[in-house]
Amino acid sequence: MSSEFGGSPGHGVTGREPMLAFSVASPMRSNNKVVKFDLPVDSEHKAKKFKLFSFANPHMRTFHLSWISFFTCFVSMFAAAPLVPIIRDNLNLTKSDIGNAGVASVSGSIVSRLVMGAVCDLLGPRYGCAVLIMLTAPPVFCMSFVSSAGGYVVVRFMIGFALATFVSCQYWMSTMFNGQIIGLVNGTAAGWGNMGGGATQLLMPVLFAIIKSAGYTAFTAWRIAFFVPGWLHVIMGILVLTLGQDLPDGNLGDLQKKGDVATDKFGRVVWNAVTNYRTWIFVLLYGYSMGVELTTDNVIAEYFYDRFDLKLHTAGVIAATFGMVNLVARSFGGFASDYMAQHFGMRGRLWNLWILQTMGGVFCILLGNAASLSLAITFMIIFSFGAQAACGATFGVVPFISRRSLGIVSGLTGAGGNIGSGLTQLFFFTNPDRSTGTGLIYMGILTVVCTIPVAFIHFPQWGSMFLPASKGLVEEHYYIKEYSKEEREKNMHAGNMKFAENCRSERGNREGSVVKPPHA
Repeated sequence: MSSEFGGSPGHGVTGREPMLAFSVASPMRSNNKVVKFDLPVDSEHKAKKFKLFSFANPHMRTFHLSWISFFTCFVSMFAAAPLVPIIRDNLNLTKSDIGNAGVASVSGSIVSRLVMGAVCDLLGPRYGCAVLIMLTAPPVFCMSFVSSAGGYVVVRFMIGFALATFVSCQYWMSTMFNGQIIGLVNGTAAGWGNMGGGATQLLMPVLFAIIKSAGYTAFTAWRIAFFVPGWLHVIMGILVLTLGQDLPDGNLGDLQKKGDVATDKFGRVVWNAVTNYRTWIFVLLYGYSMGVELTTDNVIAEYFYDRFDLKLHTAGVIAATFGMVNLVARSFGGFASDYMAQHFGMRGRLWNLWILQTMGGVFCILLGNAASLSLAITFMIIFSFGAQAACGATFGVVPFISRRSLGIVSGLTGAGGNIGSGLTQLFFFTNPDRSTGTGLIYMGILTVVCTIPVAFIHFPQWGSMFLPASKGLVEEHYYIKEYSKEEREKNMHAGNMKFAENCRSERGNREGSVVKPPHA
């Protein structure tokens, strides 16, 4: 066989794809020296292996900085939820006040997630993550001084901005790890970060109990407890800024000054993202996977406390289980996405997403109808697993929607989670005449319905749930369209071509056709 058709075995393809005449050096690679990494890497210097307990620089160090910073933000975001029975008595909160605060907490990060996407694309995820986590430390400290329902709602709104670290987390992982393992890596990083929503259900009641046992009143103890997540913000912000790195070969600003990475235009990056219809379907989908999770984190402790007449600590432990399922669920969703892609390509990833998210919706309905504590806990765990695994499966697909506008697409998708959560809480969990159980039923039904559009996502080079790939198209056809002819003449598309080459694995076991790719 001619060397012209010597396909790369590392991409999981048949060896029948032509080598590209316009393959160029990675734009993230300095031509002045050969960079060595602790992990095996592809042509973009993205790691092809994921060693969970390694701190290899830069790939695994970035992984750990990313998930821990996101974990910290989740802890502070939902720190009030397990203490609501105490806080509502101290501040004389009504059910409507509590519901509005929940809506405010997830609404805060809608805009910040959109902004974070642009910051990641143009300035890099390190600055985005570090600056945001430190800017939201003061609102966390301010929770200790709240004295009214209005102040409580405003402060929770401001703390909510911190959840935009999710976007930097997923963007960062997508720039550090190869597409064949990106589902697992993204799922694990976000899943472990989301565990903060469960950990805080345990942490805050314990801190409250310790402080109260030291002689403080209940109304003082909950306020002092908020200093702990506040200081966690400060510490993690400093660590990310000093130890983090934007890209495998260095920080974005430094690489742009050297000419190793092209400086992009904000307008073009945004336009490319918003004109891709797949972006908006994922905004909707994430609204009823991550959005459902955020909503449940806000209401689940109160639900068990009121419905089954439990003690505060007991309700908190049960509620913590919902969030702690993230330890394995989101990683499983990402792993399953990668596994399905190995055998069925992108079509397998889409089927995986639909199955997991629909399962979560069904068991959410069952949770709302549960008549006994044991059934409610069982349904909650399965519902939690489905919803959180669907989140992992979502970001097993998102990195392939656009290479050029990855930050904006990730930001819009992440914002969709907050929009879905805010609207769901507003419509189903703020009415004093409607029980929390009824709200869960409605939320489950809407989840099942809003997952149907997965069937309409079609990648011409890979296909969709029900349709095969379009004939005569390869990965380069899809990704080269993100750049105009003038931009291609300036070689701005070089990174996309390397990315397209590394995406051949999304064909699964499908035989690769010998198709001439578009010329540079």
